[in-house]
Amino acid sequence: MIHQKPILVSGSHRSGSTWVGKMLALSPSVGYINEPFNLGHRQHHPGICSAKFDYWFTYITDENESIFYKDIKDTINFSYKLKKELEVIKSIKGTGRMLLDYFNFSRYSLTNARPLVKDPIAIFSAEWLAAKFDMKVVILIRHPAAFVSSLKVKQWSFPFSDLLEQQLLMRDHLYPFESEIQEYAQQEHSIIEQGTLLWKIVHHLIIKYQEKYQNWLFIRHEDLSLEPVTMFQTLYEKLDLDFSESILKQINQYSGSENPLETYQSKAELLAKDSIKRDSRANIKNWQNRLSQSEIEQIRNKVEDISKVFYSDIDWE
Repeated sequence: MIHQKPILVSGSHRSGSTWVGKMLALSPSVGYINEPFNLGHRQHHPGICSAKFDYWFTYITDENESIFYKDIKDTINFSYKLKKELEVIKSIKGTGRMLLDYFNFSRYSLTNARPLVKDPIAIFSAEWLAAKFDMKVVILIRHPAAFVSSLKVKQWSFPFSDLLEQQLLMRDHLYPFESEIQEYAQQEHSIIEQGTLLWKIVHHLIIKYQEKYQNWLFIRHEDLSLEPVTMFQTLYEKLDLDFSESILKQINQYSGSENPLETYQSKAELLAKDSIKRDSRANIKNWQNRLSQSEIEQIRNKVEDISKVFYSDIDWE
């Protein structure tokens, strides 16, 4: 049984949650849990979390928690579902991954590790997760142009019907965007347009979280990228994690100027999701190389009412 407060690292996807989660997991006291809410991950890794999510960005609240509570509790307690994982294994590679996950969960459980759930797909359920499992929450914020440009590079579209079909989510949080979401669910829009609306939706909720939860940690990706060592050291302190010289060295290795930008020149590089080594400072304004001036203006015009809470005029230059 877990005796330390679990940690949730969330925010919009493409906001640096993997980088932050992995850097916090450098602490030997932390047990890393990767995206249990992610439909793709869940389908391939039900051993990690056997909860049945029907939608991207599933919204859990007191009204529907009975469907999910036990499975998510088991995940946070490092209870690996070996039988469920065996049912979906289809390759030698999958078997190797299963054994590694099983070993890690067993080790975390035996050492009473502190669970760290890294999952941007859980952003709409962050409030419920924090309340039910007494979690310390880290929410990442990223510049809208950087977020949209990242989706553009990857050509990631989004099924807006997954939001529309969640009546509790629409009722509680997304009602200001209902007509737009309906339009995007019914008719295909460009990646730029989809990413812009998705950024607005997620960060509209983040503003509500900021107003309501003073004890949550809200961090701009750009601030973290500019001063990674200082920012991570502060983050370690606020999360009650020990910060060592070894951790400092590794953070430098993962964010130094000798690392590449977050660019993808080939399909192989595009699929290399495990690499999180970046020249963090140079990556801050990488969106300027990915987007045309008209695309930047289009994004800014659509998000300004929300983005001005996080970003000033100088952040668009």
